[in-house]
Amino acid sequence: MSHAFLIAAPQSGSGKTTVTLAIMAALNRRGLTVAPFKCGPDFIDPGYHRLVTGCQSINLDAWMCPEQFVLETFRHHSAGADVAVIEGVMGLFDGLGASSTEGSSAQIAAITGAPVVLVVNARGMAASAAALVKGFAGFDPNVSLAGVIFNNVGSDSHADLLRLAMSQALPEVNVFGCIPRDESLAIPSRHLGLVTAEDNPLPPEFLDRLAEMAERCLDLDGLAGLKANPTPPASVNEVSFSGIHPDCGAVRIAVARDAAFCFVYEDNLRLLREAGAEIISFSPLEDVALPSGISGIYLPGGYPELYAKRLSANSGVLNAIRAAVAADMPVYAECGGFVYLTEGIGEGGEQPVADFAGIFPVRCRMLPRRKALGYRQVELLQGTAIGREGNVCRGHEFHYSEAGAMPDNIKRCYNVSRQGTLLYPEGYSVRNCLASYVHLHFGSNPEIAALFVKACR
Repeated sequence: MSHAFLIAAPQSGSGKTTVTLAIMAALNRRGLTVAPFKCGPDFIDPGYHRLVTGCQSINLDAWMCPEQFVLETFRHHSAGADVAVIEGVMGLFDGLGASSTEGSSAQIAAITGAPVVLVVNARGMAASAAALVKGFAGFDPNVSLAGVIFNNVGSDSHADLLRLAMSQALPEVNVFGCIPRDESLAIPSRHLGLVTAEDNPLPPEFLDRLAEMAERCLDLDGLAGLKANPTPPASVNEVSFSGIHPDCGAVRIAVARDAAFCFVYEDNLRLLREAGAEIISFSPLEDVALPSGISGIYLPGGYPELYAKRLSANSGVLNAIRAAVAADMPVYAECGGFVYLTEGIGEGGEQPVADFAGIFPVRCRMLPRRKALGYRQVELLQGTAIGREGNVCRGHEFHYSEAGAMPDNIKRCYNVSRQGTLLYPEGYSVRNCLASYVHLHFGSNPEIAALFVKACR
């Protein structure tokens, strides 16, 4: 039984990300090794987790991935850590629908056995806060509510009222602390309403203030002492995603990783390694060429539009990618990586023109409103470097850019659907290059990593 807990909230905007970072920072400064996790498909918060803890944060998502994979990856990445801290998503029980916890923080809590600590925005509430917590405590018998942290507390007397109300209504639920209102601890948001840790590395003095607040206001010993008690799914005990053969050497796969390409599920890279890949990171922003001796390329998502001019000016990497595609090297790209493989961003006018690789004969443009957001299921219409015809994979789509009309002669390898409704054919392919707006989680299908490594080999 490992030390772990999940930080959730009744609704988005309650302050759970700030509280999560404060706790992680404080535990890290105490010398504890913190294994960070994030519920759901989000890429932004894991970047901040890594910044605070020094460890890669891992997405746990039981809609994209089988429950057994979620439990296995939680065990794998929390092994050896002093405490695992999971940040929830949205409200605790908010998932794909009103009658199901699928895709919710509660589902992850049930799978991992992690006790829940509820962050409640107590502004304007006293006894009503206890009533709210009581409702959450009794809503789902598969979720264990260990305690609560009250945020936006107005004064010491307000905190006393909250503690008294909890002791009378729910004496078995710990109050792990009351955090006073402090607007200076808010994390800034900028580009597209979001900001990455790469684009906005929080200054040390800000992290110090977070840690000091946690030391002053929260019961860190009590939090660090919480333990997960997972109940394994009734199916198999282990999930094998490895496709490597003992007599095969590692295959070098170049993965773009820098400020422009920072959205990648860490388990995708882990599964590639377990399938026999040697991951070689490179920067389309800084490097003058691709790494030597590679047999495949993976271009993850990110914000290439923020660095369009620099990416466009780096002809060395762009030419190398063009040559790799022409030579039939397997190339897989998603979202920002797909944009990087188009002709570029902008058609002139108000948007500056930036020229990219030109593998796909369209240009992209940024929209004032979000183009797409949500879970996606992908069915392969034909064999590709990542799957066979008929394979089903799952992932997530989030972008503000829009590609121009793709010519009919460019193959579509995917049927993309949302909750059973067919949306459109996508998954564009040129030679041995496959690109899409969908961020696939390789944990959704055990063949993806193995087949991509095999194709590269």
